[in-house]
Amino acid sequence: MATASVSTKRANRKAKKSKAAQTVFTFQWKGLNRDGAKSSGDIQASSVAEARALLKQQGIISKSVRKKSKSILSGDKPIKPMDIAMITRQIATMLSAGVPLVTTIEMLAKGHEKPKMRTLLGGILNDLQAGIPLSDALRPHKRYFDDLYVDLVAAGEHSGALDTVFDRIATYREKSEALKSKIKKAMFYPAAVVVVAIIVTVGLLLFVVPQFEEIFKSFGAELPIFTQFVLGISRWLQEWWWVFFIAITAGVIGFIHSHRNSQHFRDKVDALILKIPLIGEILHKGAMARFARTLATTFAAGVPLIDGIESAAGASGNAVYRKALMQVRQEVMTGMQMNVALRTTNLFPDMLIQMVMIGEESGSLDDMLNKVANIYEMQVDDAVDGLSSLIEPIMMVVIGTVVGGLIVAMYLPIFEMGNVVG
Repeated sequence: MATASVSTKRANRKAKKSKAAQTVFTFQWKGLNRDGAKSSGDIQASSVAEARALLKQQGIISKSVRKKSKSILSGDKPIKPMDIAMITRQIATMLSAGVPLVTTIEMLAKGHEKPKMRTLLGGILNDLQAGIPLSDALRPHKRYFDDLYVDLVAAGEHSGALDTVFDRIATYREKSEALKSKIKKAMFYPAAVVVVAIIVTVGLLLFVVPQFEEIFKSFGAELPIFTQFVLGISRWLQEWWWVFFIAITAGVIGFIHSHRNSQHFRDKVDALILKIPLIGEILHKGAMARFARTLATTFAAGVPLIDGIESAAGASGNAVYRKALMQVRQEVMTGMQMNVALRTTNLFPDMLIQMVMIGEESGSLDDMLNKVANIYEMQVDDAVDGLSSLIEPIMMVVIGTVVGGLIVAMYLPIFEMGNVVG
């Protein structure tokens, strides 16, 4: 029996390797349809022979079949998190409609517009056809399916409610990506305006101010202090612009390197950005929304509360909340109620704690957490809209002050000269 089991595993591995080599391509074909009329179109297959066989099954006599060349617009586009959310929703819909899992993945693998997604789904399909469970087929692709995703799928397989679990995962992913997009919008707009302001200011100091300096030399009079200050900055920048450029480049590279390689540095950054006026408040609410949504999804899927809190800690997106939730997890493991453990962190607001307490007492923790997530997601949405409307006039004032100050500094000598002549 053991020998048969080993040989079966080896056969499955060989089948997996042979099928993994197959990649789904798009082929253009021309031929005759069932009525004998000329026809053409596209079809997905792993080879020309397979494409011809599929066309024959459809009653089409193929005259020419060739691989479709990749265009600049529809070429190898990367797989984005929203693509995974859309695929998850499609899987949930098809499973709910009674379509078998293997057929569902096969249809999605052949019909997706992105070649990389077709390849990814094709590999998962090969594993499923080799008898590997879906959760195990997803686990090697951690770049697209994180541990939380895989654990939820495994819970769905064990409970026999895979369609329900995929529906919950799809809802979770869709709302998470929407929340992430709002937070990025809140942080991107002011950063973009500041960068533009710096570029404009440096351009004026390097190319416009020197032209005025040549004119001022012919005045033969002492320039105003403000004008001298601006001219001094311009001269320094003209002479040492490379130091300025190297300093900014080194700062950006150093920040990226430290953020990528140092957990301590990342934790410090996470703590600091929570203290930024306006933006910090949005990040606080976003972290609480992600925590509530993740824990609600895992708890509803049958994942134990302890494991759910650990997943929610990782999904919160901020080191401050991650440490606080891991502390909550330790307290819950000792038998403390979660609402009491949340209160001991001095981080979560009373409204969230009270909702959790009601959920624990009524046995509807997942429903209460979903309501909490909805509340904070709406608050994030309102805060982002308010921030956008508030930052726009502030940035206009800042840019106007900087650019206007440079213009005033350049025209002050001209005004004083006019007063002397007058």
